[in-house]
Amino acid sequence: MNAVIVEDESLIAEEMKANIAALAPDVQVIEMLPSLKAARKWFMNHAEPDLLFMDIRLSDGLSFELFDQFVLHCPVIFCTAYEEYAIRAFKVNGIDYLLKPVQEEDLKKAIDKVRNLKDGQRFVPGDLQQLVQYFSNPSLAKNQYKERFVINSGNKWAPVETKDIAVFYKDTLNYVYTFNGNRFIYDFSALEDIEDVLDPAIFFRANRQAIINIYSIQSVKPHGNQKLVVQLKHPLKLEIDISREKAPFFKKWMDR
Repeated sequence: MNAVIVEDESLIAEEMKANIAALAPDVQVIEMLPSLKAARKWFMNHAEPDLLFMDIRLSDGLSFELFDQFVLHCPVIFCTAYEEYAIRAFKVNGIDYLLKPVQEEDLKKAIDKVRNLKDGQRFVPGDLQQLVQYFSNPSLAKNQYKERFVINSGNKWAPVETKDIAVFYKDTLNYVYTFNGNRFIYDFSALEDIEDVLDPAIFFRANRQAIINIYSIQSVKPHGNQKLVVQLKHPLKLEIDISREKAPFFKKWMDR
């Protein structure tokens, strides 16, 4: 299958291309388009590919605008940092909707869906109704995430509201930092377990050690080789590193 990537962050586009090559050798990325303008020009001069990977918010507009100008029939895997376009995506050939940073397992499953369609197998997403309800009802969506954590406070347990947590930090022990600067031990085996139950609009997996709350950020500064350093608000005395690979995702996550 021939595929085209529409993505305005070059590092993300390159990573997507590399992941596709590793997970699906039969899918050849023939073009990476960095803007809506470039995509329009490309589709005016080329036949549509077998598969499209598309970001939604591009530097010069929404990728949905392509479907207003061109009649496209190929399936589309949307890869975006924004949840609010999901229903619209499924109205324009969307076969899957992956939230950034895209996990390899999710990417592989999405490509498998396309293969099933190409092979003539009927694909009906069993959770489509749940998806529609999820994005049509903000209060329902909110309830999908964990509302509080029970932490170890001295020799007793105490509940801490998720909204009051500034950072989850994995060190020799596992800690929860609250906005008032308190630090508590919280028992979890891996940050992935925590990440799965947090609202991705509010919390970001910064690195192997930390998940940070958007409202805990005081400032962000570049630090050599395109890395970023996040300074958290007082009274938190933490600096969190963002790797070169994650920096583009982090910028998009902040710029909502």
